[in-house]
Amino acid sequence: RNWQSAKMNLSPEIKKLKKEFSDKISFDENLSKYSWFNLGGPAKVIFKPKNLNELSIFLQSIKGSEKIKILGAGSNTLIRDGGFNGVIIKLGKSFSHISLFDEKTIIVGSSTLDKNLSNFALENAVSGFEFLSCIPGTIGGGIRMNSGCYGEDISKILISVQAMDLNGKIKVIYSTDIKFSYRGSNLENNLIFISATFQGKKDSKENIKKKIDELTQKKKKDQPSKIKTCGSTFKNPESNKAWKLIQNAGCAGMNFGEAYISEKHCNFFVNKGNAKSSDLENLIYEVKSKVLKKSGIDLELELQIIGEKL
Repeated sequence: RNWQSAKMNLSPEIKKLKKEFSDKISFDENLSKYSWFNLGGPAKVIFKPKNLNELSIFLQSIKGSEKIKILGAGSNTLIRDGGFNGVIIKLGKSFSHISLFDEKTIIVGSSTLDKNLSNFALENAVSGFEFLSCIPGTIGGGIRMNSGCYGEDISKILISVQAMDLNGKIKVIYSTDIKFSYRGSNLENNLIFISATFQGKKDSKENIKKKIDELTQKKKKDQPSKIKTCGSTFKNPESNKAWKLIQNAGCAGMNFGEAYISEKHCNFFVNKGNAKSSDLENLIYEVKSKVLKKSGIDLELELQIIGEKL
């Protein structure tokens, strides 16, 4: 596909917006630097709003004329080699505020890193956020997929989420109105999370610190670190572990080009250097079919794959 022509099919709305938000909008920018795998082709449009007002004006102007994807830390996303033929919205610094509302309630912007929220809760002696120290993503992505580990997840501490719809209107959704499931929820896909309110419990800093240290040690022991990977590839099926099923199907150490299964943890797939997104995708589907053959279990992706194939 010819990416030069993408410039031509930009809607007049986007061209007009480019005049208004010149430095916030870029065309045909490569997405690899926004993904933990360091992979992915160009996006037709990347928009980085500075505040809610800019985001709202942008959404009202394009009136759903483009496919839209919000990209958080890119820690759970495989972007295909053909890039994304639509608008990637990347929420920046002004969406990563954190503040203490009362002694156990924290209000936080959706582009805040999970780890930063965990540290803030520790500083303010609020417990319940320790598990976030092990999750390599942002709060917005965490809410979308109900992130969790070691028996904890987002749904247990969330009070409400503030979101913007594609008409640029803000709404508040209470967690009591959300059906959370394992690594998922029934929140509409066309909502852009802006901020969220969480509630933990009071505890001493010593206890909280101890718990964070235990969890991070456990993670270091169990999971690969400092490599090009995106966390767990598959969800754990009921009363089963994805990594065990992958191992039992004889997939340990398997590779497709430069895409490998981590020696340390079978559910982590790694870009050894020069993999293409298609290598990782092929590896994923090869493992999926081997596990299905061996165990009869059809593994579901925890990772999301976006964009166009080349």
